[in-house]
Amino acid sequence: MSSISGWLLYLGGLCLLAWSLPATAFDPEHAHYWIAIGAIAIWRYSLGALHFLRGMYFQYVAFPRARRAAAALGEEAKPPAYYLLITSFRIDPATTAAVYRAAIREAAASGVSTTIVASIVELADEQLIKLLWERLTPPQHVRLRIVRIQGTGKRDALAQGFRCISRDAPDADALVAVIDGDTVLDAGVLDRTAPYFRLYPRVGALTTNEFCDVRGGYCMREWHALRFAQRHINMCSMALSRRVLTLTGRMSVFRAGIVVHPGFIHDVQHDALDHWRLGRFRFLTGDDKSSWFSLMRLGWDTWYVPDASITTVEHPPDRSFLRASRQLMFRWYGNSLRQNSRATQLGVGRLGAFATYVLWDQRISMWTSLLGLSLALLSSAAYGIELLLGYLLWIGTSRLLLTLLLACSGHRVGPAFPLLLYYNQIVGSLMKIDVMFHLDRQSWTRQKTSLDRGLNPWQSALNRWTSNAMLASSVSLFLALVVTLI
Repeated sequence: MSSISGWLLYLGGLCLLAWSLPATAFDPEHAHYWIAIGAIAIWRYSLGALHFLRGMYFQYVAFPRARRAAAALGEEAKPPAYYLLITSFRIDPATTAAVYRAAIREAAASGVSTTIVASIVELADEQLIKLLWERLTPPQHVRLRIVRIQGTGKRDALAQGFRCISRDAPDADALVAVIDGDTVLDAGVLDRTAPYFRLYPRVGALTTNEFCDVRGGYCMREWHALRFAQRHINMCSMALSRRVLTLTGRMSVFRAGIVVHPGFIHDVQHDALDHWRLGRFRFLTGDDKSSWFSLMRLGWDTWYVPDASITTVEHPPDRSFLRASRQLMFRWYGNSLRQNSRATQLGVGRLGAFATYVLWDQRISMWTSLLGLSLALLSSAAYGIELLLGYLLWIGTSRLLLTLLLACSGHRVGPAFPLLLYYNQIVGSLMKIDVMFHLDRQSWTRQKTSLDRGLNPWQSALNRWTSNAMLASSVSLFLALVVTLI
């Protein structure tokens, strides 16, 4: 009932906004304004529409065809062995228990030799995992290995786990599932992903559909649900080109021959960026982007399996939705933009035309997403409030339509989605612009640690000054463009 009330409230708000518009809102003297808004919308929504059409084609046409071909492989699709590498740090015991219980269940059901590698920091986690192991008494083909490391970050945890697997000298076609310590595997996820490595020999890794169990308030729950619905459509779109742009750290599956290679392990553990202004700095977060870039550089394909799913237990970094969402966007967008510039340097031949276009659009869309609001605010100040009201009506109606299209993903949608879509557009763009000029600023949300580059005070001050100066210059040029359009 609350969902129905929410939709009625949203529709009522749109009707009230339309009723409040004066008759002069669409006066011919404002024609240039509406033409400008429309042109920006067509430019911005063209890529979104293309993603949607490609995603729907993949989900309902291309993937079912691939699934039938994979099913025809039968027992040939089984890998020689599985490795489930789970990294945990400061996750509550209830979540840890659910994660390992699901991993042991999947390992037991796989029917092939499976090794669960727990890469952990704290003794309490080791004791909990061993207690679960004793209670669940998994079959003989399932083994457990525990790797204890210092709390130096997820990249070190992954690297030590990969080295543990490499000491087994696994078959190159064995599969390694890299799983976060807050990710619960849904039943059958291993059996649903394995066949595609046999079906597509050039696929080096793939990722899966994702749902969430958010331990937070209403806005945070809806915000994550929106994010995963959008993620699903974008993943399906990119999978059509076998160029999924991130191998999600929550759960992705790799060929064992890739993850045990010293070069790949080095890429994940010691990835760094050489920036023309900020110098060289290591990546603190974004291990999933590092693994993706390593595969792209080596010429592998990446893929997505929409009917294999996981459930992540989300613990927001702050009780305030505004603070928590900004912290998470700062980390996510920073990871993407740090990889963006060097990824495009791989060239169209390695990335493909569509993936290259999407990566370039990431740099442009952070500005174009702000054009409409900027035009509306400044135009209404110059020519009348009706322009802003008309813009808000356009935003409310268009976001409602986008929300209805998201329902085609198979993920649920809610009445808060239209407002959250616009929140992501505006606040997300502002966060991206800030991050773009401060790529060396990094931090974990759970560990509350940040990158210490060991720079002297003069170097640090120069980096801050040049970053802020370039940010201010770019914003000034953007505002000058908006004023010129008006």
